[in-house]
Amino acid sequence: MPVVQEYIKDQLRRVLGEWPEVPSDFEIELEVPNNPDHGDLSTNTALRLARHLRRAPRAIADDLRDRLRDLPLDPELVAGVEVAGAGFLNFRFAKHYVYRELESLLQEGDSFGRAPRNGKTAIVEFVSANPTGPLTVGHGRNAVLGDAIASLLEWSGYDVTREYYYNDAGRQMRVLAESVRARYEELANPKTPKKTIMVGGETISVPEAFPEDGYLGQYITDIARSVLEETGASSAEIPDTETFKEAAERAIFAQIESTLQRLGIHMDSHFNEHSLYENKAVWEVLDRLRKSGYVYEEDGAKWFKTTELGKDKDTVLVKSSGEPTYRLPDIAYHVDKFSRGFDLLVDIFGADHSAQYPDVLSALRLLGLDESRVRVVIYQFVTLVRDGEPVKMSTRMATYVTLDDLMDEVGEAVTRWFFLMRSPNAHLEFDLGLAKEASEKNPVFYPQYAHARICSIERYADEIGFRFAGDADLTLLNDPVQLDLIKALLRFPEVVASTAEDCEPHRLTVYLRETAESFTKFYGSSQIIGQPMEVATARMFLARATRTVLSNGLKILGIEAPVRM
Repeated sequence: MPVVQEYIKDQLRRVLGEWPEVPSDFEIELEVPNNPDHGDLSTNTALRLARHLRRAPRAIADDLRDRLRDLPLDPELVAGVEVAGAGFLNFRFAKHYVYRELESLLQEGDSFGRAPRNGKTAIVEFVSANPTGPLTVGHGRNAVLGDAIASLLEWSGYDVTREYYYNDAGRQMRVLAESVRARYEELANPKTPKKTIMVGGETISVPEAFPEDGYLGQYITDIARSVLEETGASSAEIPDTETFKEAAERAIFAQIESTLQRLGIHMDSHFNEHSLYENKAVWEVLDRLRKSGYVYEEDGAKWFKTTELGKDKDTVLVKSSGEPTYRLPDIAYHVDKFSRGFDLLVDIFGADHSAQYPDVLSALRLLGLDESRVRVVIYQFVTLVRDGEPVKMSTRMATYVTLDDLMDEVGEAVTRWFFLMRSPNAHLEFDLGLAKEASEKNPVFYPQYAHARICSIERYADEIGFRFAGDADLTLLNDPVQLDLIKALLRFPEVVASTAEDCEPHRLTVYLRETAESFTKFYGSSQIIGQPMEVATARMFLARATRTVLSNGLKILGIEAPVRM
């Protein structure tokens, strides 16, 4: 479809070039109308030109239509142009163009929708959970969003690096090590003194040495047991804290890697925040910001003058204790990514980072870097719902639902689809009952079932010995339902490109479901097996084109396209 879109835009530019009142940078917008009766493409150009030309939009639209007809428009691309409503111009594709593009789709097959390499590189940073515990449902949305966006960028021509940023130092890791050590002492000496703590309104018994805000999950005890078995130490020979930290980090990262593999996610690189301190990058960035005049010291802390950059308050970069806040290493990390030469930097953050990332972008700008190359995707949090009620979760109590627990219950494909089917900006209610439905009520079921049904038709044809003609006369696909399906399929490359550009994978899930619905209508009205050879072949080719698009789309989202269901 981009071929005809570019053609229509070029013809509109030719016409607009005759009007000196039209700004030279005026952009022409085309979109697919929601109602097929309004044509195949529509533009609001006349409405947007009204203030420049000081004429009624409808009159401008009539003028544009007449001028386009006088060019004239290529009849092998555009069948007609009409004016509708307050001044919309609606275009209808020529059937010749539709059939030609369908033939190209069939020839391109698995590569249909994939743009050629554009010579650009992108880095997508996602997951980035510190190794303090298993990945939870919240981490899952981050992981799946990041992986799908990386895949979309790859299909759009980028060479993509998936990176995991983490911190294995600092207070969190100290508390983790102390939690494991306390459980180790408890295992080594059952008579270890106990104390009770209150967590989430419940009383919990823990070893007396258990740290405040320690980690309570069973995995902590499992790690402690592995250290005990490995060292064979008695209660009087407790290893140092570093031993527990290293053991916990190894075990937790191994579990995280296993979980990501289940989701089909592979990281190309890992970046340790601690390295930014080892190579002094954090302090170099602070010094550069100080020289820019945007850092000052007050009450022993170092502050970023964010009030001069549009914020209500200045922001602490280094606490009075000398410990940097999250923002300073984040700035240094982004400077490092720029130094590696990436053309596009994509960050996947939870809603709790909303106040943080604008400071990072401001700092990059002050450091002379092009912050427009950074795309920040903020996603809202996830609520698990069972039987209409939210599933209660508490991180400290370790009563959260792990990502593995979720996949065990609903499967990997459903997990990925549900995390992707809503805009990142929208809070996600993950309905466990719906996720386990094996019917059209389940949103992922529809495109998967359509793909499997097409595979079933091909198997049935083989079983009964039905042979399709070698070539298809695609002009036999002239029923409105058939043409609607073809046009839906031809939108796929554009959907991939625009979805990648906006980093909004949910739009691809919507497209795939709508395409599956279009196929269902076609399947219900256009019998394949049992029709005359030429008709059956043309319809089978359309079914195969649908299978190709569904398969390619599901592949981008990291979801299986089943051949049987």
